[in-house]
Amino acid sequence: MPTAADTPTAIQTNLGAIFVSLELSRSTWLVTSLAPGGGEKMSKYSVQAGDVASLLARFGALKQRALARTGTSFPIVALQEAGLDGFWLHRVLQSEGIESHVVDPASIATSRRRRRAKTDRIDGEALLRALLAHKRGEPRVCAIVKVPTPEEEDRRRLGRERKVLIAERVEHVNRIKGLLYSQGVCGYEPLRRDRRQRLDELTTGDGRPLPTHLKTQISRELDRLELLFDHIKAAEAERDALLAEQQGAATAPAPAAKMLLDFTGIGAEFAATLWLEGLFRHFDNRRQLASYAGLAPTPWQSGSVDREQGVSKAGNHRLRTTLIQLAWLWLRHQPQSALALWFKERVNRDGGRRKKSTIVALARKLLVALWKYVTAGVVIEGAVMKNN
Repeated sequence: MPTAADTPTAIQTNLGAIFVSLELSRSTWLVTSLAPGGGEKMSKYSVQAGDVASLLARFGALKQRALARTGTSFPIVALQEAGLDGFWLHRVLQSEGIESHVVDPASIATSRRRRRAKTDRIDGEALLRALLAHKRGEPRVCAIVKVPTPEEEDRRRLGRERKVLIAERVEHVNRIKGLLYSQGVCGYEPLRRDRRQRLDELTTGDGRPLPTHLKTQISRELDRLELLFDHIKAAEAERDALLAEQQGAATAPAPAAKMLLDFTGIGAEFAATLWLEGLFRHFDNRRQLASYAGLAPTPWQSGSVDREQGVSKAGNHRLRTTLIQLAWLWLRHQPQSALALWFKERVNRDGGRRKKSTIVALARKLLVALWKYVTAGVVIEGAVMKNN
């Protein structure tokens, strides 16, 4: 059964609802609540992870207790972090008539003193305070995530699965090279088509044939590596099929993604990632877009000093890293574009000392330019198109 423990933390506010934060982990869900008529104190409950029935029962008990204390029935407003559990619990709560929100955890401000301690209690209280501030209409207190539909969430897996498979491929290649290096063998490339034949021809650094058990182990590693090749091809085929969907279809997710392929230097993988991780969403302005990608500059103001101290990184890290990679490729494939010329002028002006920070700024500009292209058809100045 869930247990409760009152905390000494008090908040003076006029509550029009029962506010609940959910700190989710693989084993336990920590529920922190603040209800009218409860002395304005936070209460905490623990529920076994995945036990939705117990969670809803706890919510029902909170409503009954508030009703008994105040004579009024209050709705429940819940907040949880975006992360491991995806968005399924959010959808369950909404289906039960509960107002549910999902927050980007990196967007919640934390005092420097509390950064030294990391506990579920602190996290639960911080989430609840962020929810209260959000409902009061305080700007920039946290970033509420626009929850994707189940279909949009599922389409994201295409690009993410391929990245996982590529990382596994690198691990197997490095493991094979490490095994051979222990015997003085260098220069063997497991990704070559003749990898099996070359394995049979290898000798150790002191001229011996490869040890039997070592050769068998490497052969099994090659079996797993070749299986990964098939999985990567299958993931890429699904991605390409998504990009090839008819542009005229009302439910097609790919028209804008196909538009990204118009630019020299942007291939299917980049186009799919940019679209599935961010550009499929609606953004009101370019700052909102940059903030979602974690590329918005962070201000630093103190007295007469007013400057920017780098990007916030409080956003979609997959989109951000993809854009930084694409920015480097853009310089190579689009050297005469306005964006590339801006980068070169900026770097030369600083004597080449700020190349890394400038590439991040270029990634932000490139994201905004691509967004304008797929939403309004504004072509990037000086960019070379594949159909030209």
